[in-house]
Amino acid sequence: MDKLQGMQLFTRVVESGSFTTAAEQMGMSRALASKVIRNLEDALGVRLLNRTTRRVSLTDPGRNYYQRVSEILSQLSEVEAEAANLQVEPRGRLRVSAPISFSVRYLAAAFAEFQKRYPRIELDLELNDRLVDLVEEGFDVAVRIGKLADSSLVARRIAPACLLLVAAPSYLERFPAPQHPQDLARHEFILYSLSPRRDEIVLQKAGESVPVRVRGRVINNNGDYIAAITALGQGISLLPAFIVAGQLASGELVHVLPDWMVPSIAIHAVYPQTPMLPAKTRVLVDFLVEHFGPEPEWELQVNRKS
Repeated sequence: MDKLQGMQLFTRVVESGSFTTAAEQMGMSRALASKVIRNLEDALGVRLLNRTTRRVSLTDPGRNYYQRVSEILSQLSEVEAEAANLQVEPRGRLRVSAPISFSVRYLAAAFAEFQKRYPRIELDLELNDRLVDLVEEGFDVAVRIGKLADSSLVARRIAPACLLLVAAPSYLERFPAPQHPQDLARHEFILYSLSPRRDEIVLQKAGESVPVRVRGRVINNNGDYIAAITALGQGISLLPAFIVAGQLASGELVHVLPDWMVPSIAIHAVYPQTPMLPAKTRVLVDFLVEHFGPEPEWELQVNRKS
């Protein structure tokens, strides 16, 4: 029996005044209970209890030990209750990593609504476009866009995110608009540096799949910047609908090769695998799935424009 159980047994003997009663409460024999207390006394090097055939009483060291142990066990019970409560009540600090562009456009409003619903959750949001190590860096959840790498993380799909080839009308006035995917090889591209295959685009239509190698003198790691310089007529870019839906609706950008489709990506919430997921993590992921749904606002905008 470990020291903690020995401490628990000792307090029960004192409070019940009986080895027999304490042993029954702990689910052990009286003989084992006596042995546990003797081992505890031997380990401490003091006698804790005076034993007679009629009663059990505390020695002076035993009285001091009982007082301190009772405080420790009471604090432990509070800690256990608090930990158990965190599993069922959504509260506490929640560290989230999310991409910059998506956060500014859509997560800001979503998180504002989330915190109204769960006021006891403290949201600590870090915006960046890099692939954070959740466990190493202490994040509870990360929002990720695109193909997920194989890992031990749990992933839940939040929403779809179609990819679109876009350009400014001013660019297409200077250079003939592509009529076929192969025409893209002759155009200037603004490339996203964090894409694993930034210089290759695959387009599909009616069962046909065409891979195209593209080139560009501008490479950047932020979708908003790419959208901004694309709108200035600097080239063609491949961007998710949640970034360019508004610019397409206003006419600032136009959809290039609209009859061809680039394979869609998805937005996921990922979190470390654990046998007991904290309530704060669970409710955030559930909320994001519910909030965006299978047809989020940006997809509807693009479909209306089409």
